[in-house]
Amino acid sequence: MSEAASTRGRTSARRTNRAPRPSPALLPSLTPLLREWLPRQRWFAGKGRPISGFTLVSATELLPPTASPGLLHLLVQAQQPVLRGQSPPQPADCYQLLLGVRAALPPPLASALIGRVTDGPLAGHTVYEALHDPRLAALLLERLRTPGTLGTLRFDRAPAAGIPAGLAPRLASVEQSNSSLIYGDSYILKIFRRVGHGINPDLELPLALAREGCARVPAPVAWYEADGEDGREPLTLGVLQPYLRGSDDGWQLALRTLAAGRGFGQEARALGRATAEVHTALAAALPTVTLRRQQTEHLAAEMTARLAATAQAVPALRPYESGLRGAFDALAALGGNGRAWPAQRIHGDLHLGQTLRAADGRWSLIDFEGEPASPISERRRPQPAVRDVAGMLRSFDYAARSHQPWDARWAEDCRAAYCEGYAESSGTDPRAEGELLRAYETDKAVYEVLYEARHRPDWLPVPMAAVRRLAEPGSATTPAQSPPRRPHS
Repeated sequence: MSEAASTRGRTSARRTNRAPRPSPALLPSLTPLLREWLPRQRWFAGKGRPISGFTLVSATELLPPTASPGLLHLLVQAQQPVLRGQSPPQPADCYQLLLGVRAALPPPLASALIGRVTDGPLAGHTVYEALHDPRLAALLLERLRTPGTLGTLRFDRAPAAGIPAGLAPRLASVEQSNSSLIYGDSYILKIFRRVGHGINPDLELPLALAREGCARVPAPVAWYEADGEDGREPLTLGVLQPYLRGSDDGWQLALRTLAAGRGFGQEARALGRATAEVHTALAAALPTVTLRRQQTEHLAAEMTARLAATAQAVPALRPYESGLRGAFDALAALGGNGRAWPAQRIHGDLHLGQTLRAADGRWSLIDFEGEPASPISERRRPQPAVRDVAGMLRSFDYAARSHQPWDARWAEDCRAAYCEGYAESSGTDPRAEGELLRAYETDKAVYEVLYEARHRPDWLPVPMAAVRRLAEPGSATTPAQSPPRRPHS
């Protein structure tokens, strides 16, 4: 049982409020506004497909509209046409919406406007993105300070956590697949936008690491969930963690180092040690498995299928398809010959942008959500730790390629130093698993090709450079792969 699940009984005993049932006319009255507003949001996953309608999963009044402002929490499914070739069809995406309700919107909140409701229970009111409103953002923190339930929502916090009142909120400027509120430079509340049933790894894994005493990841202070309908698992909606004020984002730090003409090897080595510490703690805290023949062949088949689909979608990849497939065939052959690999819970989407370096040089890992496009059940599967290593190796390559002129040696040095640091902490050099590491790096590069072709065509040459390297017979993930270099300061 997860720590989040184990606290539910205690929570409901502290504060339980019945929320009024939503009017059947609520969602129909909001549908025209949401159909226009939702596709414009950075975190909306269904871009390029029209919304045919919405299904209301739950609606909870955190503040009634008469409070001016009112605060309405919605979970809605967006109905969209199925993508061609999507088999079996996936359920409609479910989104978490926090809507402010006012009679009129003050000028400072003009950019948060969703629209004016013309009928239904909110007729005559203006609805807007509530996270832009400091009064409503402060209410979310207050709910987390005093755990309990309201309607289908359940708020909880770590037993020893004491959250001060009155911390001023601000919405983080960088919006990606989620939204974040920063409270007084002390805490950050990540609000998941596209949600699914089951505990989110970004709550589950940091809780497990905290129990294990791993300080490389900020421990959750509080969180909130929604009850699952029809007896299904709850949905994780938000996690409050300490805000690492003054820390450098790993990606930005790497780019500044490149611009200054300096090496990044020492930082990469320290980051490798931090990654290994997290992997070691996760393996101790949560169950591990062994990938044997059947699982390894299935893994290689999944990678091969993604390669084939991407080659169909991106013609530039087709000349390299055969060479890239060799990495997956080699992995399947090893599994068929009896080779086995340990698998455990991992970060799942590790790159420089998921790391922070404190002023004292200590690295932390953040954002354990995994790949947001994948179902939560898939993100919670044990996987080989080298998948995270492959993601970081690709990130070093991205950083180097984003700088002109391209410094190939910078990336090579970072990749080697990172693996050496990992080996220093874990006792195992990831380059010793050459076939597995190459397969995961190839799979990651294929994913990058599809992403860049769809979203950032100007960046397509970055993963294509890796594709050309990885498609060569006998290619290695890093020039220093065998034998590993002697550690140096």
